[in-house]
Amino acid sequence: MAQSAEVDFSPGKAQLVDLAALKSRFARIDEWVASPDGNSIAAPVKTEEGRFTICVNDQTWPDSFDLLWMLRYTPAGKLMALVQSDFEWTVAVDGKPWENTFEYVWQPRWSRDGEIIAALCKKDNEYGVVIEDKPWENRFKAVRDFALSEDGKRAAVTVQTDSLGEADVPGFFEGVWSLAVDGQLWDKKYINTWSPIFNADGSKVAAQIRTDICEYSISVDGADWTERYGCVWEPIFKGTNGTVIAPIRHGKNWTLAEDGRPIWSGEYNQLWRHSFSPDGSKLAAIVSPEFGRWTIAVDDKPWKRRFKDMVLEPTFSPDSKRVAAPVKSDGRWNIAVDGEVSGQGWDQIWDPVFTPDGAHVLAKAKQDKGFLVVCDGKPVRTNLSLCWDPIVSPDGQHVMLRYVEDEKYVREVVPIEELAR
Repeated sequence: MAQSAEVDFSPGKAQLVDLAALKSRFARIDEWVASPDGNSIAAPVKTEEGRFTICVNDQTWPDSFDLLWMLRYTPAGKLMALVQSDFEWTVAVDGKPWENTFEYVWQPRWSRDGEIIAALCKKDNEYGVVIEDKPWENRFKAVRDFALSEDGKRAAVTVQTDSLGEADVPGFFEGVWSLAVDGQLWDKKYINTWSPIFNADGSKVAAQIRTDICEYSISVDGADWTERYGCVWEPIFKGTNGTVIAPIRHGKNWTLAEDGRPIWSGEYNQLWRHSFSPDGSKLAAIVSPEFGRWTIAVDDKPWKRRFKDMVLEPTFSPDSKRVAAPVKSDGRWNIAVDGEVSGQGWDQIWDPVFTPDGAHVLAKAKQDKGFLVVCDGKPVRTNLSLCWDPIVSPDGQHVMLRYVEDEKYVREVVPIEELAR
């Protein structure tokens, strides 16, 4: 998410970069990414010498690499990529590679403000975490899911603690997976662990655990819920008091549990991707009330509207009063807001973006071979070669649009009332 408070929202439209002119300079140009402030566009490029580097607007990084991928801007505007030279991988940030190198790095994460960057790494055939160029001292036989605290100071990863021989099923069911937090293992081992998550202040960690062939639960800082279930999904924390909420399969159906105790009376064919409103007063989740039909439930009350194909993660408005989600029915994508859908539907659509008062919803969409921007179900910029998520000003009065039109990268700031007409 862009730090919109630091973005210039002065109205106006500017063509910043001629992308067509750059094509003759490089043997290959890969996926473009736009900066959170809209002032830059960057892409991995291949030079005539067969090396890779990054082009930002029309300037290249000073260093080049054997391979390069996963180019991303963080919310702080840092431009990072995973790079390889001489068969060693590392992270490069704003053109400067980290000093430590590895056999491989992947799954980059960053702090909420985007200032701190971390990744999984492999060194000497062992696995761990590196944060801001500082690898964990302890490494493990294998790693899987990875979480970074909001402030970027702590990391948790699911790890394999012991080796297994080929087809060693008894050894597997004795438990060889656990969680490592800041490089230190939990005391307990499990058949499987997944999806670690920190609470808001980074003081606690929760994760899914598998304790027997068909028994699953949640553990918080290594203290397991006493209840066991047929399955569980990813936990989340409620506030900062350490309470954990997770979807559980209770009998044949799904509901939500808090610290092991069911809190929703509704039972669903499926339930997942739950999240709290910004003020913490409401809880929403994707649910399947009837077989083959999907919707959003808010505080255990499903929307009346059902969708045939798919419903994605709910997004609350900043004022916590409204909920929106990408939905798909009959092959068409749209944004449903409080259970209502407007607009014709599109081939593809991205996450909704609310204005601060919740009055308007914007989204990036795709139709045929082009991209577009949608506001309240209405297309407001169409036939774009590329575009990125709209960014709304803190006061909700303006929207920054970033897109490529006629092979020009454009940064445009528009009053919201102009888009919502």
